[in-house]
Amino acid sequence: MKGYWVSVLHISLLSSALLTTTALAPVSVLADSPGAMSSKSQVSTSIENTVPAFRNVSVHDPSVIKVGDTFYIFGSHLQVAKSKDLMNWDSVASGVTDNNPVVPNVTKEFAEALQWSQTDTLWAADVIQLADGKFYMYYNACKGDSPRSALGVAVADNIEGPYKDQGILLKSGMWDEISEDGTIYDATIHPNVVDPDVFFDKNGKLWMVYGSYSGGIFILEMDETTGKPLPNQGYGKKLTGGNHSRIEAPYMLYSPETDYYYLYLSYGGLGADGGYNIRVARSKTPDGPFLDAEGNDMINVKADKDKPLFDDRSIEPFGVKLLGNFLFQKQIGDPGTDQGIGYVSPGHNSAYVDAETGKQFLIFHSRFPGRGEEHEVRVHEMHMNSEGWPVVSPYRYAALEENTAQLTTQEIAGQYKWVNHGKEITAEIKSSQTVQFTPDWQISGAVTGTWSLEAQNQVQITSNNVVYKGVFTHEWEPDSQKTVLTFSALSSSGVALWGSQMTAMKDQDIVNAVKKDLSIGDTGNVFFNLSLPTKGTRNAEITWKSSNTSALSATGVVNRPRTGKGDVKVALTATIRKGSAVSSKTFNVIIPQQAVSPLLGEYTFEQKKLAKIAQDFSKNEYHGQAFNVATSAISSKNQAAAFNGTDSYIQLPGIITDTTDFTFSAWVNWSGGGAWQRIFDFGNGLTRHMFLTPAQHTGALQFTIHDQGRDQSLIAAEPLPSNQWVHVAVTLQGDTGTMYVNGKVVASSTEITFNPKDLQVTEAYLGKSRYTADPFYKGSMDNVKVYDKALTSNEILRQAKEKP
Repeated sequence: MKGYWVSVLHISLLSSALLTTTALAPVSVLADSPGAMSSKSQVSTSIENTVPAFRNVSVHDPSVIKVGDTFYIFGSHLQVAKSKDLMNWDSVASGVTDNNPVVPNVTKEFAEALQWSQTDTLWAADVIQLADGKFYMYYNACKGDSPRSALGVAVADNIEGPYKDQGILLKSGMWDEISEDGTIYDATIHPNVVDPDVFFDKNGKLWMVYGSYSGGIFILEMDETTGKPLPNQGYGKKLTGGNHSRIEAPYMLYSPETDYYYLYLSYGGLGADGGYNIRVARSKTPDGPFLDAEGNDMINVKADKDKPLFDDRSIEPFGVKLLGNFLFQKQIGDPGTDQGIGYVSPGHNSAYVDAETGKQFLIFHSRFPGRGEEHEVRVHEMHMNSEGWPVVSPYRYAALEENTAQLTTQEIAGQYKWVNHGKEITAEIKSSQTVQFTPDWQISGAVTGTWSLEAQNQVQITSNNVVYKGVFTHEWEPDSQKTVLTFSALSSSGVALWGSQMTAMKDQDIVNAVKKDLSIGDTGNVFFNLSLPTKGTRNAEITWKSSNTSALSATGVVNRPRTGKGDVKVALTATIRKGSAVSSKTFNVIIPQQAVSPLLGEYTFEQKKLAKIAQDFSKNEYHGQAFNVATSAISSKNQAAAFNGTDSYIQLPGIITDTTDFTFSAWVNWSGGGAWQRIFDFGNGLTRHMFLTPAQHTGALQFTIHDQGRDQSLIAAEPLPSNQWVHVAVTLQGDTGTMYVNGKVVASSTEITFNPKDLQVTEAYLGKSRYTADPFYKGSMDNVKVYDKALTSNEILRQAKEKP
């Protein structure tokens, strides 16, 4: 059968990379259902002596169905992808446009739903094959800022379409009007008709579970021949949620192994700062009651109507939390090149059971630590613990050769990275701690307790008087490129515990690994305080010594020399110790003198070699590097920088943002084009940055400063004029931000509390975004100036009158 799940998405509008998407739910595959004829072939579970290969895809809210030997996932925005091995995915279609092959002329085909929902996109779709051999797509559209939605069904002879609309099945959000159940629509008790999952129960009866936020999750009995709801049900039977609690993306999966129906749900918000997480409850019948591990009836789980909208605290104690934000943190000396393996806001899952092997898979989308709103599909294997609850393998499915041999105490003993997922709905990332499993059944280190091994490699862990039951498995660890021993377990209160065994190392090998891996970043122009690590892998100790503590302390505090004193060179030495093993590593650091104030940088692009160097004509000489930027004559006496919109940009030294108060001033001649181009983008990775775009998703000029998941923005009421020279400026002073066009204020806020200095800028671009999905700037720039103070409105006006 097919497995799928859908979830409602309430998204923030950030920058290009933030897709206005909704979470979908995958569909579950039932081995003995009448409609399951397309999903009975076995999942490939082994790649012998081969390093697993992956090809990723971005499909939000993936709902899975297997047809022949191919898995398909259908998601929001009419995104479709396919794979034969659950590891390598190829895109089939994307975008609610009339050239999408899955639903050609979709704006006409689904016009009624789009018009009712007052939107131009679709949310999480779900597809199932019925007894007539046809494929039924359950599509849905939602206004987004309200539960005004429509849910319909379309049919195709082929899984890849074309699908033809069969009409709307349900509507919601009809304020002050009669709803589907004959009463006035009330969003606190009636559903938002999105995120459908259509499935067969073990007796061959067809159902649809759906809903998001608003009044909760509902289930309807369906006609197996038409694929539509049986009459006179209204919205159906409620299973959980209500009062706008953030519960969505229901997905139903029956397990022949336990004879339970498992209702998967996503709690929280799907954005990188939303704390999205996957939970489950179970029932002996598809329409409930569904209970969590503590026996709580999920029908009683809802937000407190007397608390603010989207009250998470009332719902987070309930449901079995399978996974949320986590990070198997890479410590200095560990293999890998990034910060480790982890997820941010994983959710809107579907699931699949292989009919022949009984293997269970969880399919979901996730964001990732340090990558902002970028998301990809992930597939993990699931196992049942001794209490009949699914536990999720810590690493993505890699089709390893299955090893079912009973483990020994000596094989299990060793150090582990340990993650407790908790029960919270939070943007916090649960980072791993290091623990030791000893051969005498003890657990020591960051966490203490005991462990025991049972038949079929089941494990019982006791810590802080809490008992966790789960399973040991071998998984592929991508940083080390090795198979490692892992465990996944659940407590009786529904808290997930994950562990990943670390390779045993001798002390000298640990010291050598830490020394090789130790870095403090670019040492050629250090103007902000350094975070000097004091620990490496396996608790190796790192101590520091500075040759010039007045400029750079042994704790990383930077004190720049006064203007005119010149830059200072500092030898910063790290000593690494583990047991009796010791070694050292020295970094040569340049601490630049303080800038000549207030003009930090001035770029008039008059030099002949603009193709390589963007000369700073201020006294600070903060020259930039130009990439594919041409010189464009404005007049016989004035030149500008021309950006081709394809690969042109200028990289400035990050030190140009070493200021609390700030002004960016420039003349721009923007050629128009795609949203989220950048006039400038200054920052440090995806977690701290600020940018000015000539047009965001609504076409407006926007400045945003972003720090650790929060945006503070200035948005103009009108677009930036194109194909003409326009003066733009942004000033920050205290908590006040102001944006100007041609000397006139177009946006202002007294709630811009972030400062450029706090961003610790390492990448400063003109004409380029740090998000790879954003287009390059197309047009020209001239007289770009950066100040360490906020220019007055009169000063901005004077610059706006000095046309290039």
